[in-house]
Amino acid sequence: MAALPLLLTACVSADPEPGSSAASGSGAASSGAAAATLAPSDAAAPVTLTWWTGQEAEAQKILDGLAADFTKAHPNVTIKTSPGASTTDALLPKMLSAFAADTQPDISYAFGSWASQLGRSGKTLDITADVAQPAAKWDEFPESARKTASPEGHTIGFPAVVDNLGLFYNKTVFDAAGVAYPTADWSWDDFRAAAKKLTNPAKNVYGTAMAVNPGEDITWHMWPQLWQNGGQILSADEKKSAFNSEAGVKTVSFWRDLAQVDKSVYLDQTGEKYAPLFASNNIGMMISGPWHLYDVVTGKTKYGVVRLPGTNGDHQTVSGPDLWVLFDHQDANRAYWSYQFLLWLTAAEQDERWSMAIGNLPLRSAAKTTPAFAKAVAEYPGYEVFAENLANATNKRPTVPGYIGLSDAFGTAVSRLLQGQGEVKAELDKAAAAADTALADS
Repeated sequence: MAALPLLLTACVSADPEPGSSAASGSGAASSGAAAATLAPSDAAAPVTLTWWTGQEAEAQKILDGLAADFTKAHPNVTIKTSPGASTTDALLPKMLSAFAADTQPDISYAFGSWASQLGRSGKTLDITADVAQPAAKWDEFPESARKTASPEGHTIGFPAVVDNLGLFYNKTVFDAAGVAYPTADWSWDDFRAAAKKLTNPAKNVYGTAMAVNPGEDITWHMWPQLWQNGGQILSADEKKSAFNSEAGVKTVSFWRDLAQVDKSVYLDQTGEKYAPLFASNNIGMMISGPWHLYDVVTGKTKYGVVRLPGTNGDHQTVSGPDLWVLFDHQDANRAYWSYQFLLWLTAAEQDERWSMAIGNLPLRSAAKTTPAFAKAVAEYPGYEVFAENLANATNKRPTVPGYIGLSDAFGTAVSRLLQGQGEVKAELDKAAAAADTALADS
């Protein structure tokens, strides 16, 4: 998920026949009805849109300015902006409450993990047909972001933030140990061998690190390797967990052995210490995302970034995209202009002023040719690696309502195993049973 010190995205923490109704596309995410493109009943009629941005004050000012610019270009469209809630996490319960009174906004920021729950609400607009039009240039968004925005095959919004996991390496630690720097072609065996050589307990130096507090941090660090080993998180119908497979055992065993056999992993009980320890030359390699570039640059750490190690040449990573979700008010003009606004907001020109201006990766591939991209590359070495690494995010993290329970169960099991408790297959089987209960109850 995109919770980034560098990025200020989160609060603390879319032509059919004229006259056709936007409601024709509404609720299709839950009803399974065929989607139609959105069209206004009167494109010149006055329209007021409500936009919950989920942002803190500094980032909110940028979005307020962009909304004003859109209104200047389209004087009949007024956009009322606000964070929507005290924190980004609080947006979901507020949206769910608003559904009952039909007071939901026209557009809201949303974590990608909420997509299925929002899609099943029957309150979202189905813009599947719209983003299929050439004008949307939908293919410019990363594949994982497009999948996240399209739960159960129905597109309910646009990507708002994209990121991924790569491998940071500390050049000071590598030089001290006389170990060659990682390359983009590294395998996980290369990673393990280097971690072992870098570890020096007498100097409080570890080859790598992993959070061992149950939660999404440890969980999503395992998904790329699970996919590379041929495994899946969920069954094909997304109703059952599938991580307790041979591939899952292989993935978790790899990390258990690093921690318990090689003793080359700093086991972070809080999940908050390993990044500062990397910056202070106590950790040789850290699997993380672009949000840590700010920390290592300001900390003057000598570092490099490459994509994740691979398995048989497969270097898949994981992305945690967030979304701008559109909601249905059975009003063709509001629906039309909500879509048009997001189409404009996510274009390269606006992406340069908003997303990239605050350190996020570009939403669309076209933005890689902008001055803002060149500026970010110059200021944050490795930024371009994460931008290119989006192409390796080909699987989506689950967006099913029960994912939080699945993540907690899997994370608890892996945390225990990395700390020397239990056997891998048995612990993953227990976690799968708990995850299935969470999925069934959601």
